[in-house]
Order: sequence, then C-alpha cells, then structure tokens
Amino acid sequence: MKQRANEILFFVLIALSLAACGPSSPKFQGSDVTGSTFGRDFKLTDHTGKVRTLADFRGKAVVIFFGYTQCPDACPTTLSELNAAMARLGPEADRVQVLFVTVDPDRDTPELLSRYVPAFNPAFLGLYGDAAATAEVAKEFKVLYQKQPGATPGSYSMDHSAGTFIFDPQGRLRVYVSYGQGPDVYAHDIRELLRAAS
Repeated sequence: MKQRANEILFFVLIALSLAACGPSSPKFQGSDVTGSTFGRDFKLTDHTGKVRTLADFRGKAVVIFFGYTQCPDACPTTLSELNAAMARLGPEADRVQVLFVTVDPDRDTPELLSRYVPAFNPAFLGLYGDAAATAEVAKEFKVLYQKQPGATPGSYSMDHSAGTFIFDPQGRLRVYVSYGQGPDVYAHDIRELLRAAS
C-alpha cells in the first residue's frame, strides 16, 4: 500500500514538474472564454468586397466587435479604444486584425463602411452580410441586436450587444472584453495571446 502511495506521489511530482517547464497560461484582464463552443467562424464580405472567414487571418490575433456606423456611443468609443490599444502594442499591432461587423446591413453599405471603419485605424476592416448572413453570424457569436424605430423610417437606431471577442493567432476564441474596459485591457490581453503564440 505504501509502495502504491509512493508511486502516485512520484507521478504527481513528475506532472507538476512538467507543468512548471511548459509555457504558463495567459492571464487575461478580460473574461477568459477559452474552450467556448460559440464564435467559431464567420463568412462575411469586407469593405473592399473580399469574402472573409476567420482562416484568412490565421497567424494574427483577431479582434471582433459588432455594431453599426450610426451608433452614437458604444461603437465609436470601442473603435477608438481599439485604436489606442494598437498604439500601445507598437510594432506588435502588425500581428493583430480588428474587424467591425455591422448589425445594420440595410444602411451600412460597403462604401460607408470603407469610410467609417478605417477612419479609426487604416488597418481595421468593416464586415457586412445580407440580413440572413448577419443573423447567422450574430447567432454564432451570441450577439443580440434589434432595430428601434426613429422619427422617420430611416432614422432608426440599433440596440446591440457591445462586447468584444478576441481570438488567438491559431483562430481560437480566447477572450471576451465587456464594453468600457478600456484600451489597456485590450492591449494587455492581445499581448498575452501574441506572447503565447511566439
């Protein structure tokens, strides 16, 4: 019995020493969603007219935010914070792709997205789909959105989820950042993912 206990202790110590030799798991400031079964992929068109999927950005950390160009607060705030995070990352920002997915395809034309999204950072891409594609990708990412009527038919607003999804360079969803956490959180968590992939 003592021999068996010693064997178990030996294997536990070996496992602990091997774990100590391996790379440490990233410590995120956003919510760690590693292993999630949602947010696995998308198929949308970017503002240059190219059809995109997650695989197109393999080797980069990918940051995805859902919104719309006429959003008065959450969208411009988040895109500005992501631009500030890119500045904090310095040269490492070249290994990051920020994607803005519109939940308002009726108004957010490719031309409008091509002016709006790069205004925050020239490397950012706007993505769009028709109503069905938009609904499909929103469902995959568990993003909620709903049209709210305005004074005129064209002046409606969109209620929408305002968190940000961050993928590692292998294309795995790893982090969810709630609205308003700021550029330092983005920069920290993206840097952790890039470091772990190096």
